[in-house]
Amino acid sequence: MLRRKTTLVQTALWLLPLAFLLVFYFYPLGTIIKVSIDRWLQEGLGGWNTEIIQRAIGFTFYQAGLSTLLTLLLGIPAAWLFSHFRFKGKQFLRVAVTLPFILPTVVVAAGFNALVGQSGWLNLILMKLFDLSHPPIAIQNSLLAILLAHVFYNISIVIRVISSAWEQADVRLENAARTLGAKPARVLWEITIPLLLPSILAAFLLVFLFDFTSFGVILMMGGPRFTTLEVEIYIQTMHFLNLPLASLLALIQLGFSMLITSAIIRMGRMVIVPIVPKAREDSFKKPNKFSEKMIIFSISTILCCVLLMPLLALIAQSLLVQEMVPDGSNDFRWQISLSFFRQLFNNPRQSIFYVPPVQALRNSLLYALSASCLSVTLGLMLAGVSRTNHFFRKMLNWLVMLPLGTSAVTFGLGLFLAFGLQAGAPQWYPFLIPLAHALIGLPFVLRLVEPALLAIPRNLHWAAQTLGAAPRKVWRHIDLPIIWRAALTALVYAFAISLGEFGATSFLTRPDIPTLPIAIYRYLNLPGGANYGQAMAMAVILLIVCAAGLMVVDCLQNYQVDHPNTQEMNDNA
Repeated sequence: MLRRKTTLVQTALWLLPLAFLLVFYFYPLGTIIKVSIDRWLQEGLGGWNTEIIQRAIGFTFYQAGLSTLLTLLLGIPAAWLFSHFRFKGKQFLRVAVTLPFILPTVVVAAGFNALVGQSGWLNLILMKLFDLSHPPIAIQNSLLAILLAHVFYNISIVIRVISSAWEQADVRLENAARTLGAKPARVLWEITIPLLLPSILAAFLLVFLFDFTSFGVILMMGGPRFTTLEVEIYIQTMHFLNLPLASLLALIQLGFSMLITSAIIRMGRMVIVPIVPKAREDSFKKPNKFSEKMIIFSISTILCCVLLMPLLALIAQSLLVQEMVPDGSNDFRWQISLSFFRQLFNNPRQSIFYVPPVQALRNSLLYALSASCLSVTLGLMLAGVSRTNHFFRKMLNWLVMLPLGTSAVTFGLGLFLAFGLQAGAPQWYPFLIPLAHALIGLPFVLRLVEPALLAIPRNLHWAAQTLGAAPRKVWRHIDLPIIWRAALTALVYAFAISLGEFGATSFLTRPDIPTLPIAIYRYLNLPGGANYGQAMAMAVILLIVCAAGLMVVDCLQNYQVDHPNTQEMNDNA
């Protein structure tokens, strides 16, 4: 009887997540394929606008390749810095490098807008210093703005992947080469680079995948001149309602993304980069030479300028307002004020169609809470199956990893085609949004929870079952006390991912139920200083929430290191 009940529980553990994937992932993708095939059967290849397709594909590869190379150019020296030296401020710099990767794209775009936009701080300072009438820096809506944002966003991947490999490299090979008289350049070319080549290629592919599927950065930083596959899908759907062309572009994008993801998996380097890895500081050397100190200072300064200046400019734009000097000179002065934050709660025109930004924040929090709870529940189910059945673990891991290789825009288009075109469908959008967010966060949750469950010794379960404990009791008294920190970390990740999700939400949102990223995007495109200031204030709120989530993860990891409860339970068993 107990074995039968256990079998039923295991069957339910993989049937429920599988049904969820079939309904909300494979069915929407099948709808995209159906729309494209129907158009192809009706009009043939001549019915497609090949010029739009070629332009979108070409620019997508061009900007992704260029962005990835620039990220590696700055990230590899930074990885060398983190993997070889210990110095004052290293922990702060590590957090500064980590934070941009978990920020929503709208926050990144708002930060660069506040720094180098037409009314950005650099332009305001230069105009004041040199008495200029026009902003001297004009990189907004340019390729350079896209590249800077991508470097800002993805440099943490390069640093984490390459520095981890560099820390574990066998330094005896380099020392032996130097002893035999090899010059530093030859040691680097013939020993260091071959040792690091797998991690460099892994970082390249990971960054290229993120740049290839970039949507929010291109849409908000590139302007109408630059359209990638992601942006063109959005334009063809939301502006022209050309669903067949949007579906074809989505299939092309999905095919390339799956090829890149397969290449990463085949290399055996498909890892979720740890947010706060624990470095062995005692194994690093302290810089003693003047040249080493200057290199460390230079790299640290460049990293701080690239990573912190946009965030500091964002905070400053949300807190400082211009006030006229009361001396009749028509000059303005900057004053610290919370007026932009207070305006988030107001409806100045008392319009029935106006949605206060605080309501967008409430929507985002509700969606994020629902999506994170759902993704963690599904992740725990899948992890439970992985522990009991190797075949299901291999199959379900592939199925769950597919959403990671699918862009949010393609996924949003599929949900829109599958569920959003029927009569009365918009009333179900508030339910579709957290479901989409849960699927996007599910691969990350599984990668965090599954190792914790697999690490539990099987003899604990055997002992409990021998004593007659039911599966529910085994779960409550053995598994949950061990994995709760990993589950809570996964919950924080899923919450942050949902809170900042922009691509899929842009297809499913309604004007009366915007999320905070959608509201920021709208306010950035509205004229007027008040709208711009409120966009900055909302972006700061998202920044604070993401930073708080990072601190929670760091505290959980520190607590797990200081209180190894798992080992104590194993010893007691």
